[in-house]
Amino acid sequence: MIVIVCGLPGVGKTTLSKALAPLIDAIILSTDKIRKELIPNPTYSKKEREFVYEMLLLIAKYLHNAGKNCILDATFNREKSRNEVAKKLDLSSEQVFIVECVCQKDIIISRLENRKNDWSDADIQVYNKMAKIYEPVRGKHITADTSKNPQTTAKAVNKIIQKR
Repeated sequence: MIVIVCGLPGVGKTTLSKALAPLIDAIILSTDKIRKELIPNPTYSKKEREFVYEMLLLIAKYLHNAGKNCILDATFNREKSRNEVAKKLDLSSEQVFIVECVCQKDIIISRLENRKNDWSDADIQVYNKMAKIYEPVRGKHITADTSKNPQTTAKAVNKIIQKR
């Protein structure tokens, strides 16, 4: 199974991913971490972003083919990019779950202001830029309110996943 955990910067994707991973026995693949591992001084250009997402999907495909569940922790700000995951990984829609993280803006801003020693470089400026272009998930998905306790939210997400 592949779980896409998407949403704006600072919304709590990584925190939710870390709480959800042990519940579904999954490996977390983060675009922030992949970017920092592969590109020492990222510029966040379109070409660079495409490369990072291609690496994310390549690793996910390898792990899925090895029988491992994966959580893809990434903004996935376009509906098209979320929908392409199943196609690019040659999976059925039943094998891919989309979890959209949502949270009040004041909480997001506070998180971004207090972010330290993190793989992500996103700050309030990046959040504001991404908020203008982010396309909310329209297709079948799970909405996760990340303003709540991460373990409680992860358990609720897991319950929905297990029902499908």
